[in-house]
Amino acid sequence: MYKSSVICALVNKKHQEEEVDIDLEAPETEKAALAIQNQFRRFQKKKK
Repeated sequence: MYKSSVICALVNKKHQEEEVDIDLEAPETEKAALAIQNQFRRFQKKKK
């Protein structure tokens, strides 16, 4: 098994154990989502 495969397996196991509870109606969540989307759009423009 390759090192990266082992790391992926560990990350996947950790991810399955975690349960994240995010309030999708919270104003902070909306602000964060908009900020992430804007950064992604800038990244896409710069990439072209």
